[in-house]
Amino acid sequence: MSEGRFVFAQVMDHVPLTTFHRCVARYCGEHKVKRFSCLDQYLSMAFAQLTYRESLRDIEACLRTQNTKLYHLGFRSQIARNTLANANATRDWRIYCDFAQSLIGIARRLYAEEAFGLDMKDTVYALDATTIDLCLSIFPWAPFRSTKAAVKLHTLLDLRGNIPSFIFISDGKMHDVNILDQLVPEPGAIYVMDRGYIDFDRLGRFHEAGSFFVIRAKSNLKAERRYSQKVDRSTGLVCDQTVALTGYYSQKGFPAPLRRIRFKVPETGKRLVFLTNNFALPALTITQLYRQRWQIELFFKWIKQHLRIKAFFGTSENAVKSQIWIAVSVYVLIVKKRLGLTASLYEILQILSLTMFERMPINQLLSLQPIAVTEPASGNQLNLFD
Repeated sequence: MSEGRFVFAQVMDHVPLTTFHRCVARYCGEHKVKRFSCLDQYLSMAFAQLTYRESLRDIEACLRTQNTKLYHLGFRSQIARNTLANANATRDWRIYCDFAQSLIGIARRLYAEEAFGLDMKDTVYALDATTIDLCLSIFPWAPFRSTKAAVKLHTLLDLRGNIPSFIFISDGKMHDVNILDQLVPEPGAIYVMDRGYIDFDRLGRFHEAGSFFVIRAKSNLKAERRYSQKVDRSTGLVCDQTVALTGYYSQKGFPAPLRRIRFKVPETGKRLVFLTNNFALPALTITQLYRQRWQIELFFKWIKQHLRIKAFFGTSENAVKSQIWIAVSVYVLIVKKRLGLTASLYEILQILSLTMFERMPINQLLSLQPIAVTEPASGNQLNLFD
C-alpha cells in the first residue's frame, strides 16, 4: 500500500482552520447544522474549483466514487447534491468573503518585497472591474440591461504578486466609478486606473488622504497649463505639464494642481494623456506604471478561464457570491510562493486537477521534474545468495 497523504489534503493543509472557524462563528454559519458543516461545504466547492466540476451532480458523483477516501481528504460528512445546494443558498456568503480576505492578507505579506517590473518601493494597485453575464430570467436579482443580467467583480489588484487586495461584487448596473466610495485610501500608495474612474470629487478624497493616482484623461478635459517640464521626445514623451482644472465642478472637487503627461506609443503611434497628483516620479515612470495596469486584465482573464466563476452551481445571490469568494480563496491558496514553486499558476492548476487522489508529496508533484519510477520487488522472488 502506498504511503503518504492525498494531494488534495496537502493543499488544504494551507487553510488556517482557526481563522475559518472564527469566520463561521461570526455569522452563525452552523446554527442548527448537525452533519454537513461549513468546512465540508468549503472543501466540496474548493474541490470543484480545482478539478473543473461542471455541476452539483458532477461534484456529488466524483466524491462518492472516492467514498472510502473522504475522511482522509478532510471531509466529515457524505456529499449529497441537495445538501450542498441548500448550504450554498442559505449559509451566509460573508463567511467565505471574510475568510478569503484573511488569506489575501497572508498572501500579500509573502509578496511584500516582490518586484513587479519597476524599481519602486511604493505599493502600487491597479483598479478595474469585469462583468460576468447571466440570464435575466434565472438571476432576476442582478439586473444589467433590459434583456440580460450580470454581476460585476470590482477588484483592486496589488501588483506585487498580482494578489487581489479588495473585491466587491455588485449587480451589473453599478457604475465602475462608484467603487471609489468603498475604498479606504492608503497613504503613499499609487492607484492606477482607466478613464472610467474619473470623478474629481472622489479623486480629491484620495489626494487629501495622501494617496497618489495615475489615470487616463478624457478627451473633453478642461484644464489650463501653468508650467511645462523638459522631456526627452525620443522616449515617446510629448509633454510634461502642470495644469489646473477650469471646469466649475471639477475645480470645485479638485482645486489642487495636477500633472498632465502626453505620451506617444512608439509601436502604434497612439497618443495617450495621463493625469496624476504625483510630481516626484519621472514622467516616463508614470507611463510605465499605467502599462502595468494590464496585469489586472490578465488576472480577470485567468480566473474566468481557469476557475468556476462564469457557470454557477446555484441561482440565488447568496450561492453566486459564495462561489465567487470560494474561487478567490482557492486562487490565493495556491499562490506559488506559499508552496515554494517555480511553475506557473496555470501549470499548477492543471496538474492538481488530475492528481487530487494521488499519494505523493505535493512539492515533488509540482516541481515539473521527471519522477523516477522503480519497479517494486516481488515478494515471491527467491534470493540466490544468503
